Amino acid sequence: MAKIDNFFDINMVLMTLFVSLEEIREKKKIELIYDIDPTIPKELKGDVHSVTHILTHILTHVLKNSVKDEIVLSLHAPKDFLYEESVSFVIEDSGLAQEEVKHLLKTVIKSELDAVNGEIISSDNISNIHISIPFKLNELGNRRYYRLPDIGMLGKKVLLITKSKKVAKSLQKMFNYFLYEVDVGKEAYQKRGNNLGYYDIFIISEKLVNQGIEDLVQKVQQHTDLKFVILRNSNAEPIAPLNIVSMSIIKPVMQESIFELIIALFKADIDNRTIKTLDKISTISMDKYLDDAFVQSEKSFVNVIVKDIEQKNMQSVEVKEDDNAVILDKDLGLLNTKKMGLSYKEELKNFIETFDRSDIYFRDISQAKAIWQIKEFCINLEKQAKMIGAVRVANIAEQVSLLFVYDNIGDLPVYAAKYHLELQSLMLEIKAYLEQ
Repeated sequence: MAKIDNFFDINMVLMTLFVSLEEIREKKKIELIYDIDPTIPKELKGDVHSVTHILTHILTHVLKNSVKDEIVLSLHAPKDFLYEESVSFVIEDSGLAQEEVKHLLKTVIKSELDAVNGEIISSDNISNIHISIPFKLNELGNRRYYRLPDIGMLGKKVLLITKSKKVAKSLQKMFNYFLYEVDVGKEAYQKRGNNLGYYDIFIISEKLVNQGIEDLVQKVQQHTDLKFVILRNSNAEPIAPLNIVSMSIIKPVMQESIFELIIALFKADIDNRTIKTLDKISTISMDKYLDDAFVQSEKSFVNVIVKDIEQKNMQSVEVKEDDNAVILDKDLGLLNTKKMGLSYKEELKNFIETFDRSDIYFRDISQAKAIWQIKEFCINLEKQAKMIGAVRVANIAEQVSLLFVYDNIGDLPVYAAKYHLELQSLMLEIKAYLEQ
């Protein structure tokens, strides 16, 4: 294929890719995140068709084969983009095996990459995918440097709450470009004295919004100017209009999206020279609201997985739920450890050290169907859970073991999701007990 250079909008290429991959993203429940250096020019000169094909091949292969639930495509370039520079396209920790990465880079896209004078960049991490492609500028004055129209739009304070740390990191970087101070998560909010009125913008994922959050924002907005922004998925159903919502922002979010958001949020304030005021009434904890939001969001995710499995007519092992079982039976745990001559509190600490965030590990090995790793994990989990009196978690480990007996490993995603919920609840119970 002959190389044809023309000018193109890199944002449009990435948006087109995002839409074209929607079906596979939804099927695999993988979130695609863009992280783009703000100084990469919007308009580049190069072979847009080849670039689009290369990125399509890479992302399609990764989405089909990765065990990750989030994939970040990062674009990097020199800070001072002169007439011709190379742009790096990087997927760190793709979730692919070393041989898969080699096959993708050296077999699938090598010839297309050579055609645009691109190169494969080696990495110490065997799961990383890193390529570099040279582009030209139309003219130096067309470099991408976002300039807000008024100095009063700079230096705002943002509270950002999302389920994904990678999404939050990408958004934080984009706001930092405009000298914005960004706090991420409820812990950062607590350090501000639970003062929502401290912030100019409060951004939260749509799935985490509940009545408690809405009531809190509305109360704060009665006393101070707070911009409330909902972060939405591209395929989300239209939301009912709320008076408290200032704006919605749609994924995938890029630097230009943030630039346009800031102007839309603050243009009227700048025109009217509105001065923000603080009020002590804004000091309210949102712990309960956010905890409830995360739990409900996770439950919804579990229901989606269960429904998907049912639609595929999978035969599952009958799940024996014990709704009366407590999350942490402390009396049972004390009895078990006493019989073994062990300290109950020390065993609880050992459990935290061993199994904290093990839900992520279990999800990954379940997606990979790594049978021996799953079996070993369940044996250790059941043993230690029973020791400390974590009856419900021990039951899950036992049920997963039965999947192999009845050849129903297709149900692993259900138990990975259930374990995620139960482990979160168990860790809270353990930490509360240890703090007594």
